[in-house]
Amino acid sequence: MRIVVDWDLCESNGICEAVAPDVFELDEDENLILKADPDAENRGRILQAVESCPKAALSLEDSA
Repeated sequence: MRIVVDWDLCESNGICEAVAPDVFELDEDENLILKADPDAENRGRILQAVESCPKAALSLEDSA
């Protein structure tokens, strides 16, 4: 599984960071940073963050 960010849609509102702070972070300029790749430990929080994104800027892809 891989996190995909549509940078044209992302407004860096921080909901993903609030849900999964070990994976998503806003830097000092409020740019989204992916801190970690999805794994079994954080999968549930990542799914919640993807579903919570108000602009639907986040999605998941199978990494085959």
